[in-house]
Amino acid sequence: MPAKKLPVVWFLALGVVAALSLTVVFAAKSAAQTADPPRRISFQISTGSTTGTYFPVGALLAQLLSHPPGVGRCEAANVCGPSGLIVSTMASQGSVSNVLAVNSGMVTSGLVQTDVVSLAVAGQGPFRKIGAAKRLRVIADLYGEDLHLVVAKKAKIKTVADLRGKRVSLSAEGSGTIVTARAVLAAYGISEKSIHADYSSPETAVDLLRAGKLDALFFVGGTPVGLVQPLFDDNLAALIPINGAGLKRLLTKEPNLSVHTIAKGTYSGSLAVETVSVDALWIADASQPENLIYGMLKAIYNPANRSILQASKEGTHFMDPAFGARSGPAPLHPGAARYFTEAGFLKPANTALPASRPRARKSS
Repeated sequence: MPAKKLPVVWFLALGVVAALSLTVVFAAKSAAQTADPPRRISFQISTGSTTGTYFPVGALLAQLLSHPPGVGRCEAANVCGPSGLIVSTMASQGSVSNVLAVNSGMVTSGLVQTDVVSLAVAGQGPFRKIGAAKRLRVIADLYGEDLHLVVAKKAKIKTVADLRGKRVSLSAEGSGTIVTARAVLAAYGISEKSIHADYSSPETAVDLLRAGKLDALFFVGGTPVGLVQPLFDDNLAALIPINGAGLKRLLTKEPNLSVHTIAKGTYSGSLAVETVSVDALWIADASQPENLIYGMLKAIYNPANRSILQASKEGTHFMDPAFGARSGPAPLHPGAARYFTEAGFLKPANTALPASRPRARKSS
């Protein structure tokens, strides 16, 4: 039987379909070629001195989160921050300066000691003039850092009480260290007038102690602190404990501090030393977009980034998601609350940080 001929109308229909298909393909290709690149999202992190611990932590966050076009590692889902995000860091005097900068809108975020955030929220201490910083929000509790009371071996200082009459650096105004140092002195009944107070930067204070022009210095940072390490390597310095009745008064007055021990051998020739620890919080203004904060936290705590974080570890519980929503004086940012709730570290509908906080920790 001869094959049945298809009507001419059928071939015309096939031609129309083919033409339409080619049109769609070329249109899609043309659209892809002319599509706008992802919108650039600028985000800043105010850190601390370049030789402290906040600066490298901020640089690490910027490295992990920035998501410009064409970065291969960012092709995997949630390994980098939201598409188009560019995170930059800047040095600063430290915690107090960072709160002021975030509160005034000069920067989008900053790294800050918990005890400093507490004063800011209450409008106390260095924040009395500006009043309570009610728009501060916590992105995450990043890690724990220790108070170091470093003394020159030649100064014959054995206890905090021995600081009277000595040349002591409390750190620069605007730092978090100076806030904690003043709290320690007050707890031990030592006025600033009873010491020869120095307000140099940490870098300058280390140089002065090395040169014999300073007897002691305070510094808060993730242990071990590279800035002071050479003083111990050269057998010029020792650590003084924060203990006894003064410690009890300090903890009563400053609930955001907790007992911690700097382990033996952390610094060359150093013994185990009791001190106090404070957590480093990443804060932002309440106006930051929820999806942006949520997306950044998904990237930070992505298991694919865990090895990078561990290689850059500072202090205790470094970038551990189990501690991220930990107790603090300011509420969580909505984007952070959303992330920690989904991750199972925060109860649903609870946008505040958990109320309890351990009083003591084992040494790291």
